[in-house]
Amino acid sequence: MKLIMISGGVRSGKSRYAEEMAHQLSLAGASTILPTSQSSSPITNGSVLYVATGHIYDDEMRTRIEAHRNRRPSEWGLLETPDKLTEGVANYEGYPVILVDSLSAWVGNQLMAVSEEQCRSDEVTMHVKDEIQQWLHAMRTKLSTEAAVFIVTDEVGWGGVAMNPLGRWFQDVIGDANQQLAAEADEVFAVISGLPLRLKG
Repeated sequence: MKLIMISGGVRSGKSRYAEEMAHQLSLAGASTILPTSQSSSPITNGSVLYVATGHIYDDEMRTRIEAHRNRRPSEWGLLETPDKLTEGVANYEGYPVILVDSLSAWVGNQLMAVSEEQCRSDEVTMHVKDEIQQWLHAMRTKLSTEAAVFIVTDEVGWGGVAMNPLGRWFQDVIGDANQQLAAEADEVFAVISGLPLRLKG
């Protein structure tokens, strides 16, 4: 499995860039890639699986999700895993290209699921770290060595230190999660004003 991390600030163009890369790769011959293990999932040669992690909390979030949906090719598969990343990996099999958007939204979901007092505890921080590690291990174990996984995430530290405790906790946790992901990734890109900068690979 090849792991590609794409990071950037809000409205940086990171999701669009990830979608373009995934689409180009799917057209470039990824249709020959098959899973290495037996799976009940259908083989969908040449297609992309879009893994959505966002929860719809309000109308603004609904509008953002609709914009992403309208931009994607209609033939792409869709898997919604806003809570448990690892449990969804079995559904990745059969797809040569997987696009996860986004790791930072998933981390935010973990924050929203607990109280303010709990979210600042080491227990929640370790839960996030352990879940990400289990997710990455599951993908390495179950997916073809030729499969490509694109993971989008936010670079939240570029906006300065948050003004409230929850915001600072989120910045700390997603910052650590991004470093964890970058260490595992084969390629890392930062997108700034729609322009990609290769950082690794």
